Amino acid sequence: MSDDPHKPLRDDIHLLGDLLGETLRSQESDELFEMVERVRALAKSGRAGSEEDFARLADLLAAMPAEEALPIARAFSHFLNLANIAEQHHRVRRRRDYQRVPDAPPQKGSCDEVFARLRKQGITADELFETVTTFCIELVLTAHPTEVVRRTLLQKYGRIADLLARGDHDDVTVPEKEEIEQALRREVTAAWETDEVRHEKPDPLDEVKGGLFIFEQTLWAALPQYMRTLDRALQKHTGKSLPLETIPVRFGSWIGGDRDGNPNVTPEVTGKACLLARWVAAELYLDEIDTLRSVLSMASGSNELNEVLGGETHEPYRALLRTLRDRLIATRRTLERALRTPDGWRTWPGTESGRRSPAGEHDSPDAANSVDPTAGSSASLRMTRGGRPAPIDHLDDLLEPLHLCYRSLHETGNGIIAEGRLLDLIRRVRCFGLTLVRLDIRQDSARHTALLGAITRELGAGNYEEWDEVQRQEFLVSELRSRRPLIPAALALENDEQDVLDTFRAIAAIPAESLGAYVITMASQPSDVLAVALLQKETNVPRPLRVVPLFETIADLQRAGDTVEGLLRIAPYRESIDNRQEIMVGYSDSSKDSGRFAAAWELYKAQEKLVEVCRAEGVELTLFHGRGGSVGRGGGPTYLAIASQPPGSVDGRLRVTVQGEMIQAEFGLAGIALRTLEIYTTATLDATLAPNESPQPEWRETIERMSARSRERYRNVVYESSRFIDYFRYATPEVELGDLNIGSRPARRAGSKSGVETLRAIPWQFAWTQCRLLLPSWLGLAAAIETSGSDPAVNTMYRDWPFFRSMIELMEMVLAKAEPGIAAHYERLLVPDELREIGIELRDELLRTSKLVLEVTGHEQLLESNPVLRRSIDVRNPYVDPINLVQAEVLRRYRKDKDGKLRDAFVVTVNGISAGMRNTG
Repeated sequence: MSDDPHKPLRDDIHLLGDLLGETLRSQESDELFEMVERVRALAKSGRAGSEEDFARLADLLAAMPAEEALPIARAFSHFLNLANIAEQHHRVRRRRDYQRVPDAPPQKGSCDEVFARLRKQGITADELFETVTTFCIELVLTAHPTEVVRRTLLQKYGRIADLLARGDHDDVTVPEKEEIEQALRREVTAAWETDEVRHEKPDPLDEVKGGLFIFEQTLWAALPQYMRTLDRALQKHTGKSLPLETIPVRFGSWIGGDRDGNPNVTPEVTGKACLLARWVAAELYLDEIDTLRSVLSMASGSNELNEVLGGETHEPYRALLRTLRDRLIATRRTLERALRTPDGWRTWPGTESGRRSPAGEHDSPDAANSVDPTAGSSASLRMTRGGRPAPIDHLDDLLEPLHLCYRSLHETGNGIIAEGRLLDLIRRVRCFGLTLVRLDIRQDSARHTALLGAITRELGAGNYEEWDEVQRQEFLVSELRSRRPLIPAALALENDEQDVLDTFRAIAAIPAESLGAYVITMASQPSDVLAVALLQKETNVPRPLRVVPLFETIADLQRAGDTVEGLLRIAPYRESIDNRQEIMVGYSDSSKDSGRFAAAWELYKAQEKLVEVCRAEGVELTLFHGRGGSVGRGGGPTYLAIASQPPGSVDGRLRVTVQGEMIQAEFGLAGIALRTLEIYTTATLDATLAPNESPQPEWRETIERMSARSRERYRNVVYESSRFIDYFRYATPEVELGDLNIGSRPARRAGSKSGVETLRAIPWQFAWTQCRLLLPSWLGLAAAIETSGSDPAVNTMYRDWPFFRSMIELMEMVLAKAEPGIAAHYERLLVPDELREIGIELRDELLRTSKLVLEVTGHEQLLESNPVLRRSIDVRNPYVDPINLVQAEVLRRYRKDKDGKLRDAFVVTVNGISAGMRNTG
């Protein structure tokens, strides 16, 4: 390894920056290039402490017409995106550096490192093997408007990363190096010439396609690499290989199923989202089968294989796979017809048998496969309809032929071949199934309540909406036990109520293997869960989705344990869940409600209580974490987040959302995706086998006081100050963000637009990130630390309590990224004089918070223990600052004149600042 492991990163950034400069000269003008260089020099000088140069820079950009300022903002935005690509590629390169040196210690957080550490801590080989082969992690992709980069640009960025990787090869020749550089020049030019502004608001199906793109882009390739990495480590540290059926990580999605506050997500959208996922899966499998046919060219196979094929056949594997390929083509054709037909989502390959399948998981045998039971285990391979190959209806149709090839190769002495591409494909099938990803449904509890109210009124039974919790539970339990239909045939409903009913009918029509969980937003009582269970029963859902309450407000989190305890003691419900319960905890609304510090403690306590309740009830608990990209929405380093969970809350089971821009950040490159999957695995394993101890009683007392004071300060500013909302709307681009084409969902929940209450947590965080005050993440922390005074417990908590240490370190990162000077500039341009004292007070509090955090950590500067991140922020700041200055000026003009050019310029600045800040929503 080099003495300076980060020199290649600097070289890549320098190269890409030079190519961007060439592009500015060739595609625009020398004058633009010179102006960009002038702006960059002033920004660097301003960052170095020259207030005079910062003022000169601000004046220079403020005096420019929009058409001159826009390409400057674009240039800095493109540089930041190129720097992001280089940094991501460098992460992959550093991993390879670790693996290239035979005697180097394993990379921290890798399977090799964590398995070895756990064994040294006394975990037996059998314990480690049992845990690895039984735990389950599900990563759930969600669509959010913080992902502002168009897919066409993401594709170009991926090609740039691939070219950087090609340039790393030790044996690259001079002509090859020149060819790589020329290809990079073309990609940088193409990116510059691509319009980064979405001129039409994306609809949910656009978002679905964007979500599926990540599977084609990286996850399809990364999954088998990850499985091989896991297998090698398991063999090394336990002496046992990973069983063929073991897939620790799976994928879910909310994209096209999350209708909470999004009227654009209809039953048709959900149905088409499921069809699209199946179509992409069929395409990926077809490519893989074609490749496998060229690999498995052996002339003979096992007796079992020959028997299935009806006698000895030349090249039997190819013959078998040809049948499978033909069935996949038929599957793809059927799905394409369904996608072209208005109600085609109601028609599926093998709909009737698929709906009635009792299998709940991708890798479960489907006992309902209607084949001739006397024809052998692979009779489905010969299944035809109307003399043509039949579409693949069930997982076994795809999996059994592959297993047959695998067995045959091993039996005929070709096991080494079986362990190659064939094994990779089997593992893909077990992970992705026929559906690629399983779609969750999400809806607000109030919408279910309104529908049930309409039904009870129609029946003359009263108004469900007006009943108390006891009345509701009595009614719901009675109807769950009843065999008579509840919903009248002719029921007049409002549009919103009809949409809810139609959603449940869609769930009944869509094959169960395409769907995951039903998540209830704003759940607060057992009746919220029972209502969904009843509506699934009344709409004849053949295989009801598991019902997942989402507790997200502080009040709901504080009651969560009691709510779940009451729910689990309701006999009809308890009988239906097979002693398994999934519960989602929300980081976004809880933070918006009380601030990040107080919310984190309430989330911790809620999880402790939920673990306690489920253990007492003998129920297996899976916690589903609704984490966002920003610290204010639960974001932050994955290992740190999982390692800081309460003891027992990660017991071999974990579900986590991957939101917005974090999808690309965590899975945008194959090497990054591989590392992400490994980190989720090892962090979950660590938390399961070596959980943290419960906090000391004195720590609880201290943090309880700190949390209460933090919440009081946060709410005093955000909710109780009569002028704060006005300041927020002037000082940040919150209003303008709502007008952009960066997401299909409205920025606000239904209801009044007068305050923060109805504003969604994402634009709340996003707006403060754009002006770089990042207020929701740190507000209240100073009051919390000051409350503790000189209590030595605080320093002890930071040293010895992972939860508290992770919280402080995340705050440290936020404070290092915050820029009070930039926020003050927005204020000078955008905020009326009478409101500016609010901003002065907030910036003073930000600086005070930074000093107090340094006292807790004992550091002399923020991020002292993370020099790589510190350096990254310092390098980026001179490139983000000019974009902020342009944005502030564009906002000032746009608020006076809603000119389309100004709006486009604003979008460019949003993209650029997002690229510079990385975790924005």
